[in-house]
Amino acid sequence: MLVFPKHIDRRKKLQQNIFFWLARIISILIIGILFLILFFILKRGLPVVTWNFFSEMPTEGMTQGGIFPAIVGSVYLVLGSMLFAFPIGVLSGIYVNEYAQEGKLKVFIKMMTNNLAGIPSIVFGLFGMALFVNKLNFGASILAGSLTLALLALPLIIRTTEESLKAVDSTFRHASYALGASKFYTIRKVVIPIAFPNIITGLILGIGRVSGETAPILFTVAAYFLPKLPQSVFDQCMALPYHLYVIATSGTNVEASRPIAYGTAVVLIGIVFIVNLSANYLRNHFGKKVKMK
Repeated sequence: MLVFPKHIDRRKKLQQNIFFWLARIISILIIGILFLILFFILKRGLPVVTWNFFSEMPTEGMTQGGIFPAIVGSVYLVLGSMLFAFPIGVLSGIYVNEYAQEGKLKVFIKMMTNNLAGIPSIVFGLFGMALFVNKLNFGASILAGSLTLALLALPLIIRTTEESLKAVDSTFRHASYALGASKFYTIRKVVIPIAFPNIITGLILGIGRVSGETAPILFTVAAYFLPKLPQSVFDQCMALPYHLYVIATSGTNVEASRPIAYGTAVVLIGIVFIVNLSANYLRNHFGKKVKMK
């Protein structure tokens, strides 16, 4: 229970209580809406989600069967995009926070990173099609889709890395320098290990974002239907978000494929849920290791 100083009058207490209750009611409403959406999708999608749904190919014009090729395609795209985005994003974050001098250049880099994060994902799709598909002749392929998704995740990883490094207490750096360590050694052996739990969180959140994006892969990799799995990075593939979009809006029989659409939505929600749980686990796991050291 809150205890107010005597000099605060009743009017201010009343205003504060009203604000607290308003914030509490809004929070409960938001959580309630979220649970309502989840209940709506889970009720219609869970009966469809069986082992065969995970392991079979789509059949009968995607009104029957499973979503195995879409799951495989999504895994390829997530792994491919993080293979490019994570090292580049972490190195960029290290440069901005540790090496870039204060001034117009640093301000410009931060501003452009923030602007990049705010660009609609469909624009990334058009850019990926113009550069990777047409200009570099990768064609509509896993490579082009992965690079496009990597560009989408880069700002998130850069900003997360930068903020993680910024949160490291400067006394650790000063203590390392006082012992004669170089700046590179201090960053590698002292700063990054402390910031690593939060950097990993940025990676997991990046995975969560690219795994659910439809627009960037629409022009660069996603196939309406493929009867076989991709054999190389230059092949097209199916992907869960695009598969859901197709069977829910323009499939061969939208009404017949509706249960599969809800089942696919349940799988996507499950992936995002698992990714978020993984982020919390990894942050706590590596956080404990840092404290033990």
